[in-house]
Parts: sequence; C-alpha cells; structure tokens
Amino acid sequence: MNAPRTAVSGTGGSAARSDVAATARGGWWGFLGSLVSAVCAYVLVALVTRALGAHGSGVVYTGVAVLTILSHCCKLGADTGLVRFVSRDVATGGGRRVGALLRTALVPGAVVSTVVGALLFVTPSVATSLLPNVAPGDAVTLIRLVAVFLPAATVSLILLGASQGYGTVLPFIGVEQIGKPVLRVLIAVPVVLIAPGVLSLAAAWVIPSLAGALAAWTWLRRYRGGAKGAAGGETAVPWRGFWAFSAPRAISSVFDISALWIGVILLSSLATSEEAGIYTAITRVIVAGMLVQQAIRRAVAPQISRLLALGEMQQAGHLHRISTRWTVLFSWPFFVLLAGFPGTVLALFGPEFVQGAQALAVLCIASAVNIGSGNAQTVLLMAGQSSRHLAATGAAFAVQLSVGLFAVPRLGILGAALSWGAAIVVENLLAVALVRRAGFTTIDRGYLAATAAGLCLTVALALPARLWAGDTPLGLTVGMVLGMCVFGISLWRFRTPLGVRELVGVLRERAT
Repeated sequence: MNAPRTAVSGTGGSAARSDVAATARGGWWGFLGSLVSAVCAYVLVALVTRALGAHGSGVVYTGVAVLTILSHCCKLGADTGLVRFVSRDVATGGGRRVGALLRTALVPGAVVSTVVGALLFVTPSVATSLLPNVAPGDAVTLIRLVAVFLPAATVSLILLGASQGYGTVLPFIGVEQIGKPVLRVLIAVPVVLIAPGVLSLAAAWVIPSLAGALAAWTWLRRYRGGAKGAAGGETAVPWRGFWAFSAPRAISSVFDISALWIGVILLSSLATSEEAGIYTAITRVIVAGMLVQQAIRRAVAPQISRLLALGEMQQAGHLHRISTRWTVLFSWPFFVLLAGFPGTVLALFGPEFVQGAQALAVLCIASAVNIGSGNAQTVLLMAGQSSRHLAATGAAFAVQLSVGLFAVPRLGILGAALSWGAAIVVENLLAVALVRRAGFTTIDRGYLAATAAGLCLTVALALPARLWAGDTPLGLTVGMVLGMCVFGISLWRFRTPLGVRELVGVLRERAT
C-alpha cells in the first residue's frame, strides 16, 4: 500500500509536522551524541592499541565483546519491548501502566544477568576457551571482571529503553553515547600513563557500566514523575503480550549484537589475537559510519509506535520515508570515502592495521546496503512484528556464522569481513521485503534524490581523486573537499525533496 507523499491537512498535517520535527530533533541530538561516542571510541581504541599492540588490544576487546553480547542476551528484548509498550501507553492511557511495565521487564533481566554472571565467574574453562593464546590466570581474571559488571550493564539498557518510550533519546545519549564513553577515556588515559595492561584497560571499559545504570535510573524517575497521568492508579499489564513481543526480540537482539562482535571472537579463537585487534578497529570505523542511521532510528522508533497505536498509518509511513531519506543522504558519502581510501583511514590506528584495508572496503559496500534500507527494521519492531524481524536476523546470523567458520581460518580478517558483510546484505533485503508487506514503502522521489546526492555524486568525485593520488592522505583530502562542495550545493538546490527544510527548521526553532 502506497502512503501519500504528504500527510493529511488540518490537524493531521500539524501532527505530522510535529512528529517529523520530534524525529529531526532527536536525530540531531542523537547525531551529536554519536559523534562524541565515535570520537571517544577512536581515542580509546588508539590508546589501547598503542599501549598494548594488536595482540593485547585483541584480548581486551574479546572481553568487551563478551560483556556486550551477554548484556544484550540477558536483557531479553525488554528494552525494545518498553520502547513500544511505554510509548503506546503514554499515547493512549497517560502512562498509568509504566510502573507495572517496568517491573515486568526489569525483574527477569536482572535475575538472568545475575545468574549468568555468577556462572561465568565460577567457570574458568569459558575464559581459557575464549582466550587460548593468553595466560590462563589473566584470561580468568578478565572474564570474571566482565561477570561482575554484567548485571549493571543489562539493567542500564532496560531502563534506557523505558525512557525512550517517553519519546526522548536524551537519556540514551547522555548515558550510552556521552557519559560512559567519556568516562572510559578519562579512566584509560591515566591507566596508560601509569600502569598499562590488559586487565587495567579492560577495567577502564567495564567500570562505567555501574555509573551508567545509576544515571539511567535517575533519568527515568524524572520522566515518570513529570509524565501526564502518571499519578493515576496503575492498571494491569498484559504481560503475555509484552513477552510475546519481547521474547522474539530477545533472540534477534542477540543476533544483532553478535553480528558485530562474533568476528572478533572467531578471529581470537581460530586465527590470532593480533587479527582480532585489527578487526576490532575496522568495526569501530564501520560503527562510526552508522552514526546518523542509529541516531534517527532511536528518534523515530517511539514516534512510529505512537502513530500506529493511534491508527495513523499514513503519518507513520510518511515519517518512515522522510527519516530514511535523511539516513541515505548523510551516510552514503562517508562510506564511499571509506571504501575509496581504507588504508589511509586504518593507518591512523598504526601501520600494522593497514593490512585490514580490503576488509574495510568489503564492509563499506555491505553497509551501503544497510543504509539504503533506512529504518525498515525499526518499523517492523514498532509495528509489533518481532517474530518476522527475528526470522530476518536469524537467517542473517546463520549466514554470518557459516561463512565465518569457513572463511576466517583461511582468510583471517578478510574472512570475518566477508561473513559480516554477507549477513548485513541478507538481513536488510529481508527487512525491506517484510516492511513492504506490512504496508510501508521506502523508495519515493525524495529517496531517489537523496541517492543521487549522497551516492552518485560522491562516487563521481571520489573515484578520480583515488585514481589520481591513490590511497593516500592527499587523495582522501581532495575527495573530501570536492565532495563537500558539491554535496553542499546539492543540499541547497534540492532541499525540499530531500527533506532538509525540516532538519534546518528544527535548528532554527532551537536557536530562537
């Protein structure tokens, strides 16, 4: 079903503009937060890699991978469930059931993460299996450090999901994208100067999880206290409905986060810790390229959930298309430049990291497909189709694991990149097809205009720079300067079909 290009007039048109403005505002804040997070991530990776080398950094980030994957497993999909159910309850019932929703979501996540952490703490064989090239004592200590902070990391994610249900991304930005990354760097700098080591730098990464949980709880209390209708009596929560949605999301979230980190674990287990360290740096660069997409997805999720709860299908479709337009417009140029000059970018981490240039180029091409799908996966989840989303992510993870087990022992870093790239393409093509079946269209005239400005023009300018100067800092600089000039002109010339007016309008509102 094709939704109209613009929302209905009158009150509906005003509401549609409000939804777009809220998404744009959240997207701007999210982008700024993601920028801070990316800078801190780069600084932290640079500190760790230069202090410990590729081998030591690979060990540290294997521990990070374990904490990240397990915390996303133990939250049981409750964070996404809270985004959907809290936003719907606030829209239709004034938020009277939020307290009961929190209890329904938090208790299982806290219990599971505590049990898993305890098992991890008392099972040293897990550590030696994950880190076979590390001294057994150090490996066990590292994994036990992860186990201690697992409950705090899990609870923090669930609480932030509840805050996002109130239609704001500020708590997530403040905790996950600014607070914890900045705190990690502030701890890591003196550690590198005074006592650099695998365990001390791993501690610098995990300790901020406790502060993050406390901050997330404080922020959520503020929103609950100020929400209209929160003081009324609570009504029963359909816990069956909540977990019927969240349980498939629990599994798919494991697939999502595992896709990012499974390559590190496979390289550490089947290849070398040095290659795991190089691949970690590559994934950090790719994640940096997803800043705009992640910011817009987090901002648009509660808005789409609220609109669907109110039966505003046309406005939800319009919001999906215009937010996808923004994602394509501002993300594709970054990946074009990365694919054209991968060696130059990776050289920033150290000369030994340049050997990952081919892997970075492969992941840039796959990430372009991810960017092109826009917010398809978010739309699926907010429409309540978590089972279909699970089918897509499950198929993608099966592809990644199969290709990874075959390719990593033979191709090393490139094999890990090929496996993740194949999974990205499979997951996003399936998500786009499922969203279309649900009645949402992604491609319209604005999307094509964004493709022309964000992809075609950038390729046309970056390719000559690469051919002329090669994969060098000079070539990258020339490509960036030419691209920014032409890109800026295109933004102004096609500002209406590209949806730039809404983004600029939000900035003007903030300025006045």
